Amino acid sequence: MDDLHSKLSCKLEAFGQQHLLDHWSNLSEGEKQEFASEIESIDFQSIRTLSNEADQRVDWGGLARRAKPPQAIRLQEQSASLSSARQRGSDAIRQGQVAMILVAGGQGTRLGFASPKGMFRIGPVSNRTLFAMHVDSLRGAMKKFEVDIPLLIMTSPATDAETRKYFANHDYLGMDRELVWIFQQGTMPAIDAQDGRVLLESQGHIAMSPDGHGGIVRALKVNGLLDECKRRGIEQFFYAQVDNPLVTACDPALVGYHLESQSQMTTQVVQKRFAKEKVGNVVSIDGRTQIIEYSDLPNDIAEQKNSDGSLALWAGNIAVHVIDRRFLETASQDTSRLPFHRALKTVPFVNRTGETIRPAEPNAIKFERFVFDLLPQAEKAIVVEGDASEVFAPVKNADGALTDTPFHARTAISDRFKRWLVAAGAEISASCLVEINPLWAWDSEDVKSKVKSPVNIQSDTYFA
Repeated sequence: MDDLHSKLSCKLEAFGQQHLLDHWSNLSEGEKQEFASEIESIDFQSIRTLSNEADQRVDWGGLARRAKPPQAIRLQEQSASLSSARQRGSDAIRQGQVAMILVAGGQGTRLGFASPKGMFRIGPVSNRTLFAMHVDSLRGAMKKFEVDIPLLIMTSPATDAETRKYFANHDYLGMDRELVWIFQQGTMPAIDAQDGRVLLESQGHIAMSPDGHGGIVRALKVNGLLDECKRRGIEQFFYAQVDNPLVTACDPALVGYHLESQSQMTTQVVQKRFAKEKVGNVVSIDGRTQIIEYSDLPNDIAEQKNSDGSLALWAGNIAVHVIDRRFLETASQDTSRLPFHRALKTVPFVNRTGETIRPAEPNAIKFERFVFDLLPQAEKAIVVEGDASEVFAPVKNADGALTDTPFHARTAISDRFKRWLVAAGAEISASCLVEINPLWAWDSEDVKSKVKSPVNIQSDTYFA
């Protein structure tokens, strides 16, 4: 083991990280081997580069002043093209060319929920989990288009084991287990914001954090999933995040617009409710589609209005994309093209004396990649507006917050289904909640075919 210590010490000393071995003598033989493997897996040259760049800031203000609204297929323009797009997307789904990616690396911490967020119960009547809502939507698509659709679920180290156990214990929520591919995103060490030293989580473990949803590019490649999808004839990925229960799995209209435009990456957006809404701002800068986070958008730019009083930068990112497989394959061959973003966070760590320090203020830099940074790399990227009441009800904050709470999401889910039922001729009490399982009716057209006689709903109802 002395030889192992010497080998590791030489490696770490070259990068100024030899403090990681401060507690080597306190570890068991097995712990030393495990810790050595952890150290060997880290690219310390990249960490040094990122650390040296940590004080370099993108001039978001300057970029924002060059930003224009994105070229987008707006809602009011879709009446003439929607039928064609939906047919094109439906054909691709029916031919087995589309798979679904669900990003599920987040925990429900902000919800006061200790498990993976996908296990949070959100069904307004059924009390189904977020995972179940998405899987049922996908199963509804498979039923409608008579095709098997793989579901690729990206987890994080914090959610992977529980997610796998949840799906196994719940019979994969009715899906064929061979179609559910659970894989884990990568991690990056957290570094001290002052001196760039890698932090220790414990005496024999480095403080690691998920590498962001942009880590999906590398994770798909290293897990062999891009090759498997190519083998199966999958050409497009429908991408969504688990915290939005209004997502229609593999939405054929969005897939169709993507294909008709020969887009490499298509982004669904909604009109922002207010200038500084906490969503990414989808813009065009120098002819390329790009996203500026709400926190990076100067107030005066965010507040700019058109002559009719609407926001100039109106397009809010809801993290729903359609991505061409070949485009992802190209991106996966050089993941350095997807930049790391730096976030100042509060990270507990073990100090030189072996004491665990729990800082009261942010002390560390975490590195994350964002999938939307693929947009400016695309030769063709399009933006398609969705009706927020039909496509976006994120579950982010605990009840009592002003927006994006479970209460707001449950209400939005019920209201969408009420609209579908009323359009089909039903009468519904304003006070009751309504929920439709996609296996009963996948979309509003299916509801119309189901409701053949007058329906009067006066109490909470679940159509399943």
